[in-house]
Amino acid sequence: MNKMAGCRFILLYFATCFLVPSIDATEGDADPIYMACLEQCEKSGCVGEKCFQHCKFSSDGKPIDEPWYLQEPLYQKWKQWDCLSDCRYHCMVAREDERRKLGGKPVKYHGKWPFQRVYAIQEPAAVAFSAISLALQFHGWITFFILLNYKLPLRPDKKPYYEYTGLWHIYAILAMNFWFWSAVCHSRDVELTEKVDYSSAVALIGFSFILTILRAFNVRDEASRVMVAAPLIAFVTTHILYLNFYKLDFGLNMIVCLSMGVAQLLIWGVWAGVTSHPSRWKVWLFNVGGVLSLVLEIYDFPPYKGFLDAHALWHAANIPLAYLCWSFVRDDAEFRTLTLLNKMK
Repeated sequence: MNKMAGCRFILLYFATCFLVPSIDATEGDADPIYMACLEQCEKSGCVGEKCFQHCKFSSDGKPIDEPWYLQEPLYQKWKQWDCLSDCRYHCMVAREDERRKLGGKPVKYHGKWPFQRVYAIQEPAAVAFSAISLALQFHGWITFFILLNYKLPLRPDKKPYYEYTGLWHIYAILAMNFWFWSAVCHSRDVELTEKVDYSSAVALIGFSFILTILRAFNVRDEASRVMVAAPLIAFVTTHILYLNFYKLDFGLNMIVCLSMGVAQLLIWGVWAGVTSHPSRWKVWLFNVGGVLSLVLEIYDFPPYKGFLDAHALWHAANIPLAYLCWSFVRDDAEFRTLTLLNKMK
């Protein structure tokens, strides 16, 4: 069922491949009116009547024409909004207001749609949906834990019969880690948050690939599991190190994630076709939902009212998929436990 986790990322990165041309088409930041506003803002620190305090500080953080105590408080510096960021945002807002009055449609600025900030959060809808997915991953993990330890029979050593218990615990931690950093990255998209977000995604889909092989082929011997996992762990670790310390190569990262995701999809597709698992229909249902969510990424429309765009809706679509994923995992735990108990009789 970690195919479900894998499929989620297959769809994300496959869709992103379709969106690469749109990322290059940044009509907004090439607009002469926007460029003039940005140039003026960087000189004066103001867009219209709105001025920004941190535009009055030099690169070393010292005030240019104000006393030191007027610097932005430390508790607000987590936002990492600098003069350029604020100038870009407010020039964008001003230019989009002009476009709207003239009947024009929103355009992208620096590769991104014009979103409305909410308490310094860049994409509030995507953040909210990521947070809900994080909560559902936690809920799924807890219900899985309760099922194994309090509802299903245990071995004489008080351990679950389900052979993939430890692997699903690791998956849950990686999934929650990814959705946490997804929320952070959509809150403030800088190089650091992008690196952690991409690294978390690669770690999750890489481990999902391992779990796919082990579960679909019913690999239970520890030595065999190590033989499967070791080269994949080495590959994923090397890729993460490459992204973080050599080059944040988005294209390469998409190829890597897409390749592992497609492999998972093929493996689980064959498994669902030949297995007699009573909950295999949930795998097919997840696939249908995943394909429909892919349409949202490919369509890529401007954010409605500055908040809700296709990518945010993709995040929303992952909420029921996360619930469906853990529903299958619980069913699988019950199925395997009863199967093992029947064999022991």
